[in-house]
Amino acid sequence: MDAVDLVRSQYKGAHDLLEATMQDVTPEQAHWAPPGIANPLGASYIHIVGAEDFILSGMVRGTAPLAAGPFAGKMGASEPPPGPGPGLDAWARRVKVDLAQVREYAQAVYKQTDDWLASLSSADLDKPIDMSSFGMGQQPMSVLVAGIVIQHINNHLGEISCLKGLQGAKGYPF
Repeated sequence: MDAVDLVRSQYKGAHDLLEATMQDVTPEQAHWAPPGIANPLGASYIHIVGAEDFILSGMVRGTAPLAAGPFAGKMGASEPPPGPGPGLDAWARRVKVDLAQVREYAQAVYKQTDDWLASLSSADLDKPIDMSSFGMGQQPMSVLVAGIVIQHINNHLGEISCLKGLQGAKGYPF
């Protein structure tokens, strides 16, 4: 297995587990506002999918994200997620998600990610990406693609599983 195949399998695993965890979520569970400052799990779901779309399309590939093309206005969120920063928490508490529409958008994002990854060589993962705006300078593409984005999916997936449990539902499907 080469590096690209490994990265593709990591994305597939993260996507499959996210979708299996979200499979039985009801709209009520998706919009439940937990105590404290945790975000509703529906907001986390659209945030995960949107971040993958925007980061891999815009930052890495230099193309328009699906949310700005065929899924413009059809991401499944009452308003698009803001970029990183202080507005995310307020957005997460007010956004309404249409789970079926988010799932459709997610499937398109996952396919786009896998198709793009399949077109890469292992050497492509060494290409520099400017991450200066995040205080990280120049980094090999693998840091963002194989590290940060996959970690982001899995980190929020853990939150979603916990939020399901707090509502009396089974978190992870296993």
